[in-house]
Amino acid sequence: MPDDGARAALAAVATTFTEFTDDRESRYGPDGPLGWSGYAEARSRAAERSGESESVVCGRGRVGAVEAVLIAFDFRFLGGSVGTATGDRIERAFTEARETRTPLVSLIATGGSRMQEGMLSLRQLQRIARHAVSLREAGVPQISVLRDPTTGGLWASLGAGADVVIALENAQIGFAGRRVRPPAVTDDPAYTAEGQHTAGHVDEVCTWDNLVETLAEWLLLLTSATPDPAEVPRALGSPDLPDDGWSAVTGARSKDRPRAAAYLADHFDTYRLIRGDRAGGVDEGVFCGIGLRGRHSVAFAAQNGTATTPAGFRTAARLVRLADRLRLPVLTLVDTPGALNDAGAERMGVGSSIAELFGVVAGARVPITTLVIGEGGSGGALALSSVERTWIAPNAYFSVIAPEMSAAILKRSLGEVAATADQLRLRPQDLVELGVVRGIAST
Repeated sequence: MPDDGARAALAAVATTFTEFTDDRESRYGPDGPLGWSGYAEARSRAAERSGESESVVCGRGRVGAVEAVLIAFDFRFLGGSVGTATGDRIERAFTEARETRTPLVSLIATGGSRMQEGMLSLRQLQRIARHAVSLREAGVPQISVLRDPTTGGLWASLGAGADVVIALENAQIGFAGRRVRPPAVTDDPAYTAEGQHTAGHVDEVCTWDNLVETLAEWLLLLTSATPDPAEVPRALGSPDLPDDGWSAVTGARSKDRPRAAAYLADHFDTYRLIRGDRAGGVDEGVFCGIGLRGRHSVAFAAQNGTATTPAGFRTAARLVRLADRLRLPVLTLVDTPGALNDAGAERMGVGSSIAELFGVVAGARVPITTLVIGEGGSGGALALSSVERTWIAPNAYFSVIAPEMSAAILKRSLGEVAATADQLRLRPQDLVELGVVRGIAST
């Protein structure tokens, strides 16, 4: 579908829409706050071209099963730019969303701030940020949909600042618009929806054809909270407990053992993923998102058997913070040999990223449930674990450190690794006896 403006975007996603009335009078003369010669004529031409009186249309509508406050930009009106009147409309939308506790969705297509209103235009970004903070504090979810193009300050505020960011395929997205980029990087894929997704700044890329399905499901997931803790998933794979410590370790390391994707598919009716730590980092071995089980949503962070990177810990922290704001219970699936410990990880702050996650988990006001489904290696596994509600699968282990590393620290030979595994008491039944976990998950 071509992007033909605000009304077309609204019609594509909402089955009903009631526009907010705009009864505010202009605070300025025909040529705006700067007295910019020709501004009145430019707005008049924009209105004729777009059929709108401003660059945004705001109101309430139904997307799938959920009522939402909608902000839709019309790029045909001065490039979807934001002026003071635009800020008035966006403020009204945020206020409505906060006061009625209705999720807010922004369908963005903009070149950024409006030159003809100078710094008064740019300061609308601070205005939007203030209302976005109030919306987060009220526990109301915010989703942004990035159309083509989404550039400038609106990408760096209304777009990137949302809880979930969805982009339309091939859309131009970036802080710098095409006309102000360095010539050498004008067509760099970093400025595309796909490039932003690769870097972890966008959670999903979709088409116009599946946008309504994607948006409707996200709205349902973000608004179906329950105060109850997440259920412990059933254990997949062998139900047999290991006879000794080394058998527990080799069983957890088996390539045939079910991993996080199998657990998520088995436990949830449907789920969607968030992506990235919002600082340019993505860990493909950590799945974070929200799933629907029955009528209620559960946020999850699941390790997938690889060494967890700083980006993985920070993405998990992002997920727990989101769940805490929206009062969603959290499920974590632990499966890692440990935190990545190479020089690159140290430069990226592996220690501080683990500390951040420990703090976020410790401070969460929502219940966190943990199931160790494979390797539970040291602090990289413990950081994702609930303080009070941790279970373990029969074919998993949890240890202060891997037996090989423990033997190395204790200056033992390779032949003593198996015996060291026994001494660490890392089997599921050992951990229950020690009080480290609450129980062994049933199959």
